[in-house]
Amino acid sequence: MPRSILLALSLFLLPSIGFSHETWLEPQQYQVSSAGTLRADLRNGEAFSGFRLAYMPAKQVRMDVIQDGQTAAIAGRMGDIPAVQLTGLQDGLAVLVYQSTLNRITYQDASKFENFVTHKGFPEVLEVHKARGLPETGFAEGYIRYAKALVAVGDGTGADTATGMETEFVALTNPYASDFDGTMHVQLFYQGQPRADAQVEVFARAPDDTVSINTFRTDADGIAAIPVLPNQTYLFDGVVMREPADPSPDGKTPIVWESLWAALTFFVPAR
Repeated sequence: MPRSILLALSLFLLPSIGFSHETWLEPQQYQVSSAGTLRADLRNGEAFSGFRLAYMPAKQVRMDVIQDGQTAAIAGRMGDIPAVQLTGLQDGLAVLVYQSTLNRITYQDASKFENFVTHKGFPEVLEVHKARGLPETGFAEGYIRYAKALVAVGDGTGADTATGMETEFVALTNPYASDFDGTMHVQLFYQGQPRADAQVEVFARAPDDTVSINTFRTDADGIAAIPVLPNQTYLFDGVVMREPADPSPDGKTPIVWESLWAALTFFVPAR
């Protein structure tokens, strides 16, 4: 398909990405050599299956790679698929980072909003919605995506780190480390503080592409200890739901709710 058509499709689809759709970074290989090319797709979908999004500078706040504490912006051409194509990386853990701009969805079906907030662990939002005198339909929610991916370059040694995004997962264990014990410890943050008792939705994709979905909760320190299996690929998802401080920060259609989506992807190699 010509680049111009792909670009037009991306521009058309991005604003319409809706409720309960995760966005994540998906490396084509989670283990690469330092002499190779790290390629990663930006994807949107459900149940860890989705379509590829093009590299769109106008729709992102940041797209970075972090290695050994050093952050570098990921450059690309508008419309590139895969969105990430990197060479010249050093051996060690590479952390890919993506933050979207503010997007919107307008709910014309009350059940879709109800299903979304219930599924993501915020049933109380429905009562607050009523108490605020908001309509059942025809209202807009704003949403921002904050995605990270862990990639082993060479031996993959190293550690994840906080990036300063408004919400994010920080991996406390490295799934590529030789002493990894099968439990992934992650800490979930919001505005630099740990999120206690927050829902973490875990998508696990097996080698046959079947996906299992489970939910966990963080402890008082915002930490979740999640058992993982070898030869499986994982997406962790955590959502913040809040009333917007500014209903129209970009001067566009006012929003009455704002959701912030943290995502972390990684692979667990066989030992």
